[in-house]
Amino acid sequence: MQTYLLSQQFNARSLAENSTACPANATICNGTSCVLPEDNFNETLSIILSTVLTIMLALVMFSMGCNVELKKFWGHIKRPWGIFVGFLCQFGIMPLTAFLLSLVFNVLPIQAVVVLIMGCCPGGTASNVIAYWVDGDMDLSISMTTCSTLLAMGMMPLCLFVYTKIWTDSNAIVLPYDSIGISLVALIVPVSFGIYVNHRWPSKAKIILKIGSIVGAILIVLIAVVGGILYKGSWIISPKLWIIGTIFPAAGYSLGFLLARVAGLSWHRCRTVSLETGMQNTQLCSTIVQLSFTPEQLELMFTFPLIYSIFQLLFALLILGGYRVYRRHRVKTKADVEKTEEKEDSKSTSSHAKINGGFVSNETK
Repeated sequence: MQTYLLSQQFNARSLAENSTACPANATICNGTSCVLPEDNFNETLSIILSTVLTIMLALVMFSMGCNVELKKFWGHIKRPWGIFVGFLCQFGIMPLTAFLLSLVFNVLPIQAVVVLIMGCCPGGTASNVIAYWVDGDMDLSISMTTCSTLLAMGMMPLCLFVYTKIWTDSNAIVLPYDSIGISLVALIVPVSFGIYVNHRWPSKAKIILKIGSIVGAILIVLIAVVGGILYKGSWIISPKLWIIGTIFPAAGYSLGFLLARVAGLSWHRCRTVSLETGMQNTQLCSTIVQLSFTPEQLELMFTFPLIYSIFQLLFALLILGGYRVYRRHRVKTKADVEKTEEKEDSKSTSSHAKINGGFVSNETK
């Protein structure tokens, strides 16, 4: 009954903005957004790939756990300043940014609610992989992802209640607590095994980490590509959602980094908080819209999570590329300085020997 009422609220405005800019085989047209006929092949492929990707993701998180030291991880739990800053970014900055973007671009109510759902979701596990590649604080990254997923059970209903009331009744949005719980278990269990392996066999943990980080990077790209193929009908959407999907993750990365720096965190922790803020759990968002909206609206509702996942990946890769260039330049500059200092020390030693008749003290040898 709640889904029906929600559908009626959204359809009232949607029909008023209907146009004919849709493909010939579209079943429902809504402005420049269209719903294409259901493809059974996509459904079968989706089930197979989701199973394979889930197993691969668990293995990747196991490898990420191999870089976590139990003592440091527990230190973040006992002194959770970094986690608290991440909490403010995750459930303060992101929902507010989603709300403001929806107002500024005056999107349809059905689209505004999806943007808000995305903003209220916890951080995604992809941030842990990228955090590793930008030399972030992996202990903080894992603890932030775990805590945000756990706190999402209470914070998501609260944020949706506060921000969605001008568009719809927040009770009509179905939150999949079982999916959140499964995500939490899928995160904690493999990471715990990874921490144990790192504690018992540090040398083997490094090998596992190296392999897992490469597989994880490939997996992130693969998920984005598969999503684009499975929901190809969702690409025909309103330009406003494209713009919001571009701005939103960039704002999350930037504001997360800024708040972390203002809070006095170190540079590598600022990078970590930035990634944890901007990279959302898009799979959870997709699950929520499947449970909350009618089948006729499903393709329309999948547009934004897909767009966000693509652009959050693109911006993350830009951050990674920029950091790698900076790091290479910094290391090169540091090496040049060290070589210059060695030459100066060598000249100083040589001149000292000449002045003292060839004698060189033990201190300069």
